[in-house]
Amino acid sequence: MSRIPRRVAIGMVALLAAAMPLVGCKPRGTEPVFSGEVKVAVSFPALYSLAANVVGDTGTVKSVKSTQGAHGSEVTAAERQVVESADVLFINGLGLDDEFAQKLRKTSANPNVKLVLLGNLLDRKSLLDSSGCACCAHGHEGGHDHADHPHDPHVWTGIDRAVAMVDTIADELGQSYPAHKDTFRRNADAYKAKLTALKKEGLEALAGGSKADRKIVTAHGSMGYFADTFGLTVVDTIQKTAGSEPGKKELDELIQKCKKEGVRVIASEPQFSKMGVVKTLADELNRTGHPVTVIELDNLEVATDTELKPDLYETKMRANVAALKGVFGK
Repeated sequence: MSRIPRRVAIGMVALLAAAMPLVGCKPRGTEPVFSGEVKVAVSFPALYSLAANVVGDTGTVKSVKSTQGAHGSEVTAAERQVVESADVLFINGLGLDDEFAQKLRKTSANPNVKLVLLGNLLDRKSLLDSSGCACCAHGHEGGHDHADHPHDPHVWTGIDRAVAMVDTIADELGQSYPAHKDTFRRNADAYKAKLTALKKEGLEALAGGSKADRKIVTAHGSMGYFADTFGLTVVDTIQKTAGSEPGKKELDELIQKCKKEGVRVIASEPQFSKMGVVKTLADELNRTGHPVTVIELDNLEVATDTELKPDLYETKMRANVAALKGVFGK
């Protein structure tokens, strides 16, 4: 067997090394994040659903966060990569995800991505006071608070506000991609019709019972706009500060308040499903002869990969209405 000259062998090794990235796994960070002309990022799942219905088949929408919620301020490499490939970044604003978005934009290689604060563009008359959102009155986990934002930021949970946000998304995308302006508007109008029908459907499903009976205590202060949409009263929230459960004194006061106000429903959320204090509160009320039912209401801040689809908003809202109907609907 003849030997390959040393000079030729070295050259072959060099050629193979250069070719390896082309035939093997792509180098980290080179995988495409978006497909299509329109490249849109949003801060969390609820906004994904609103934006995806407007974008349609003109491009791609990516949610920067999915399973961690919108309040965190830490930025990961994967989250930066999404923004580095996007042309537009939609966030909620109103002090909810502003800090995270600014840090995300500054630390990415795309500091000029168009940033749109959807909640800040809503009519101020449609906003609720932050006194109904305990997390905003006391600050979120991570040290930031909403001192400069007196309004409850969880606007997407109110269907009328979500409709207005869809209009803003269509307008902003029309400015960024004028060739698709008419498509965005058609898509937005079609989706708004679905949301309007969804609200009507929910109101009809929950039409039974007196207003005095339509009171709930929530795990977290994020369902004020949802309650406003469907004529509910949020008497109080369990978790006054994100990441901090109430002490015995606060829990005793909440128990007495539930009895005084005639609260019969305690609403947990997916991210608080394992919060023991929800069960503790319900058990104590039931034990003392004040029966309550625990249900789950999803505020759409988190979603699994399989749930993250354009119909997420409609699916979760219908599930919320169904949970309520089971305790004081028709």
